[in-house]
Amino acid sequence: MFERIFPKQVDNIYSGSNLALYFFFLITLITIGRSCVHIFSADGGAQSIATIPLDSFTQGGAETVVYIFAQWGIAQLMVGLIYLLVALRYRSLIPLMYGFIFLEWGSRMGLTFLKNIETAGTAPAAIGQLVLVILIPLMFYLSLRQSPRRTPSD
Repeated sequence: MFERIFPKQVDNIYSGSNLALYFFFLITLITIGRSCVHIFSADGGAQSIATIPLDSFTQGGAETVVYIFAQWGIAQLMVGLIYLLVALRYRSLIPLMYGFIFLEWGSRMGLTFLKNIETAGTAPAAIGQLVLVILIPLMFYLSLRQSPRRTPSD
């Protein structure tokens, strides 16, 4: 199993479940799409999506939040491009990527217990995080499971 998570040879051979592969494509698209919203949306998605009441902040405070969301979007875009590279060229790394996705989303969920931010409602990502933190371990398992119709990458 260790060899499947950390392959000695990185290639485009993926022998896990098709469901985990297609779900990885979906995560890749979501990550890139989200990053573009944070970078290009006028409010960075802070108020329009995350329901942070920017209009109750000072102008400087609101601009700072929007700037931080745009910076976060750039970081998400870099991660999304790595996912895209893995999805298109280095599929043997998909199990490892699922581990990273779980750590990122799980850590973000844990952060909500340590840091508080005022919102006017529940952001879609709050629900999405919960769903992903539940689904990602299953996809990780399925990505490791040998598909009977494929040859192993070893």
